[in-house]
This record gives sequence, structure tokens and C-alpha cells, in this order.
Amino acid sequence: MSTTNTQVLTILHTNDIHSHFGAMSSIAALIEKEREQAENVLVLDIGDHMDRKAVETEGTLGAANVDVINLTGYDAITIGNNEGLTITPEQLARTYSGLQCPVVCGNVVEYETGLVPSWMHTSLVVTKGEFRIGLLGATAPFTTFYDLLGWRLLDPIEMLSKQVAELSPKVDVIIVLSHLGLSTDRRLAEQVEGIDVILGGHTHHVLEEPLIIGNTTIAASGKFGEWLGKVVLERQNSASKPVLVSSGCVPVTTTLLEEQVTLAIATNRAEAEKSLEQTAVMVDKPLSVHYERESPFATLLAQAVRQATGTQVSLVNAGQLLGDLPQGVITKGMLHSLCPSPINACTICLKGSHIREALEQSLLPEFTDKPIIGFGFRGKVLGTLCVDGMDIEYDPERPAYEKIRSIRIAGTPIQEEQQYVVGTLGMFTFNVGYPPLALGTETNYYLPEFLRDLVEIELKRPGALDECLRPRWREI
Repeated sequence: MSTTNTQVLTILHTNDIHSHFGAMSSIAALIEKEREQAENVLVLDIGDHMDRKAVETEGTLGAANVDVINLTGYDAITIGNNEGLTITPEQLARTYSGLQCPVVCGNVVEYETGLVPSWMHTSLVVTKGEFRIGLLGATAPFTTFYDLLGWRLLDPIEMLSKQVAELSPKVDVIIVLSHLGLSTDRRLAEQVEGIDVILGGHTHHVLEEPLIIGNTTIAASGKFGEWLGKVVLERQNSASKPVLVSSGCVPVTTTLLEEQVTLAIATNRAEAEKSLEQTAVMVDKPLSVHYERESPFATLLAQAVRQATGTQVSLVNAGQLLGDLPQGVITKGMLHSLCPSPINACTICLKGSHIREALEQSLLPEFTDKPIIGFGFRGKVLGTLCVDGMDIEYDPERPAYEKIRSIRIAGTPIQEEQQYVVGTLGMFTFNVGYPPLALGTETNYYLPEFLRDLVEIELKRPGALDECLRPRWREI
């Protein structure tokens, strides 16, 4: 039991909630319960609180998340790639204008000014009781994508090393809000002296017991609001160094709810649904999608990517689409529900042999039925490859990797060693899904439009609906 003079700091942390609004009220209630039991409580979020798969986030562009963060009473947050890459910097600034706590992230600067965004802090000192706490933050450096949005991402370890040295004399405890992933957190603890606690995220890891490296405690609370992280530090007096008492995760149960947060979520849900009722397009015929074979809706997605990228051919996986497109009025909300992934189109240079190999794989159940998690994908299974700009003849009875008889691009047989500019999806460049598509060179990403935006544009293009009904795959 603590003595009268002992000073205790309780750090509560969440990460990678990914707009699981069903957990947020319970998290808020659990945090409030902790506040009632402890004197000095610091509440932090480590990024990816938002996810545009959720109607609440999509329909309010993150304002629903901000309301929850405010009502829960977070002391500070950092951004994850879902905030930084799926919402434009201009829109994120507007969304965060209603935020009542600071955003801490030190490895982001604007290209135009060389400065951090006006709404972001590179570091922060907060006081809880007798504790002076230094907060630093960093987000995963997806540099190529951020470059296209006008942000330059700095090396997080190099940046944090300088910041820790500057902040150490001013504070009692240094905490890093790290949306960098566990392997980078390990390197950070090994290479940078002076960090007391690293609160991690991005790789969705659960640390039910602390990972101790040198004098640094690494903690993380999984994903989707399933856990609330809790780190407890204490010291005997203001002159002594705080030491770790405990670090772990408290399971979040939905039996406990916070009334205001529950109401705010319901209100935002209604507003979001109303916003997404806006008509996007009218279509005069339904389009089906299948994951194991070519289908019109997936072919339309391939057309959309080819049109957007201006390439000769395009390759997309059917699993990006979660259902059939009905006939009639298509709303923004319907497009969002059918294609929720925050994935962008890209172009790559790919050899003909690699195109052939990927197409052969897309005829195999071990690929079409493969579950995919992460990398922006919000579907269930990978699904077959659908194409535009090429025609394929295949024999399903032949052995694996020998099923395709011919591939023609603009009527000309594909050349195995020739390089083709291919319109495809950014997801594939991370070596997820169809491995040959990760072998492309000269990659160019198309931001900020998502696939659902491209589908909407394609649905409005005269003749597009008729074009997608023409088979590109012919069984012989």
C-alpha cells in the first residue's frame, strides 16, 4: 500500500480504435471509473481513432470522433495513418478545430512552409498533481503518400532523439505517443535514452504485460477498443524519479456505458446517415459482384481505375466490393457501404510475365478466397482479378498456372518481357494479395480520391454500364 507521501500517476491509453463506436461509450465509462479511484489520471490516444469505414466517421468526416474524444476527456492524442492519409490536411484541420485537447506529433511538417501544421504540437508539457509530464508523438512515415498530400514526414527516431534531449531537463516523466508499430518502438527504446514510457499503436499489438527495454516501458492496448491500456508510475516525493508499478490492459465490456457519449454517438450517426443520403448517380441496371469469377460490378471498378489513371490496362480485386450495385438511385451512403476501403488507385510498370502470373493466381481458390486484413482493406476476402483493356482466354480444367491460353492487350498478344503501365490499387504495392503486383516499378499513387469516388465518376461516364457487361475473361 502507498504511503501518505507517495505520488502516483495513472496513464490510461487507447490506440487503433478504428471508429468502433460500439466500444467508445464503454471506454469512456471505464475511464471515468478510473478517475474516481485515482488522483492523477492522464488519458491519451495513440492514433487511428478514426476509420472512414464507419458511417459516423464518413458522414461527419471525423467530427463524430472528435465529439467522443472531447466528452471522454482525453488529455492529448496523436494521429495515425487513418487520420493523416484518409482525410486531407485541409479537412483534418477543420475537423480538429473542434477538438478540446492537443494533438501531439513531431515528425510532420508542411512542404510549403517547413512548419508543423498550425493545429499540431511537436511536444507538450502537462501537469498532473506534482508530476510534470513531457508528451511527444510520432506517426508512421508513409512518406510517398504524405508527399502527395503536401506533408513531409521526418525520421521518427532521429526526431524523437533530439526532442527527448531538449525536454528531459524540464519534466519528471517523458511519454511518447507512438503510432509507429512495435518493431520501431523496440528500436526507439534501444536507441534513445531518457524515454520513460512508449505507448504504442499501428500494429494492433496487445501488451498485457509491459515490455521493458533498458529504462523504458513499452505498452499497447490492441485494437478496436477491446482494451484500455493502463500504466501506473509512482515516486516517494517530488525529488525522486518515478518508477513503474504496473502496466497492462483492462478488458472493455459493453455493460458499462457513459450516457453523454452514448447520446453523442447516436446523434452523430443520425447526422451522418442524413449526410450520406445525397444522391450520387442514377443507374438503369443492377450490377452483380462475384469473388470467384469475373462480374460486371468488379469490371466497372477496373474501368474506373483505368479511366482515372489513363493507363492501357488495369487490374483490381473483386473483394474491394462488398455487394451488388442495385438499379435506381445510388446514394453516397450506398457507395460507401459497398466500397468502404480507404484505398487509392496507382500506376506501376509491370512485365508481361508478372501480369500473366497474377492472372493465373486469380483463377485459384487459395487466392480468391484468401482473407485479407489491414493495408486499408475493409473487405473480407481478396477475390479474383477483374481487368479492363485486355482480353483473356483460359481453360479452367488445366493445371494451376497453366490455365491461361492467351492474353491480348488492345488486340495484341502480351509480351512476357515487355513492360506495361498498369492501373491498379495501392494495396498491392505493399505485397499483400497478389505477389506479382508488388514487383512493379515506377509507382505513382493517386490521392486523395478513394475507389468509391472513382466508381461514382465511372457510373456517370456515358456507356460505362454497357461496357462493364462485356466479358474480358473467356472460358474455352
